[in-house]
Parts: sequence; C-alpha cells; structure tokens
Amino acid sequence: MKVVFVELDRCIACLSCEHVCRFQQSMLKKGGASNIFVTVDIDQRRIYAGTCLQCASAWCMQVCPVDALSQDPTTAAVVVDKRLCIGCGMCVVACPFGYMQLDASVRRATKCDLCGGDPKCVQVCMAGALHFDTIEALAARRNEPDGRRLGVRALPSDPNAGNRD
Repeated sequence: MKVVFVELDRCIACLSCEHVCRFQQSMLKKGGASNIFVTVDIDQRRIYAGTCLQCASAWCMQVCPVDALSQDPTTAAVVVDKRLCIGCGMCVVACPFGYMQLDASVRRATKCDLCGGDPKCVQVCMAGALHFDTIEALAARRNEPDGRRLGVRALPSDPNAGNRD
C-alpha cells in the first residue's frame, strides 16, 4: 500500500499542499476542508506537517457506528462515504494521530483518500517534502548513500564547494 510521507526537514510551510487539497475536495463535492495539515510553531521554530497514515487496522473505521469508513479496494486508503456518515465524530476521537476531522461545510467526517491514488499535494510540493510510495520503498530511499535520501538535504556536487579561500 502506498502512503503520503512528509519529509519535515524539507517542508517550507508554503501551504500549497493544503490549498490544492482543499480545492480538490471542493471540486469533487467532498467538502471544503484540507486533509493535509501544516502548522508552524514560531516559539519552537518548527514546522509540523502531516496527513492520514492509512492505518491497516484503522481505529476510525472500527468505531464508526454506521460503517461509513471502508478501505478503497484499489488504493487501500481508508475512505469516508459521505452518504452514510452521520457526523457523530467518533472517528475523530478514535484517530490517535489527529488526522480525522469533521468538515463544517458538509457536517461529515473527512480524511485523506489519497486522491484516488494520485495525490495532488505531492504533485504541487515545491520543496519536495511530500512523497507517495510504499513504506518499503520509502525506507530503502532513506538509506541511499548519495545525499538524495529522505531526511538529508541535497549535497553540493563539488566536495570543496564550501572550502574556498
């Protein structure tokens, strides 16, 4: 299963991901809320960004009293059926990561559905902080030795570039 991974040290808090997600949701008449979240903590000088982790045994799915949450057979993403959702908020409380929310514009639960397997947030991320791949591929990329790995900024091609006298 593929997931959207946020590389926090690359995020510049431009909010492009939030805007395109909100636009995508409104175009598909799924509501008006963004399902990816960017928060800037000025005091700590940190940027936090995240979206649904698409848990294999999702608590949000387990607590829904009307079975409005299910796994998409194609993407394996947990999706909300807005026709069944009654907006009770049980899923919001159950999500241990805080990525479920109630969309005030439609009074229904909302969460990342991976845009049907083609996440728009990843496409517009100008900092290259968002990645869409399997957990295994992301883990392998993290260990790449050439500086292009996850969590490490690109290194200059000239090793003496910073040592000019």
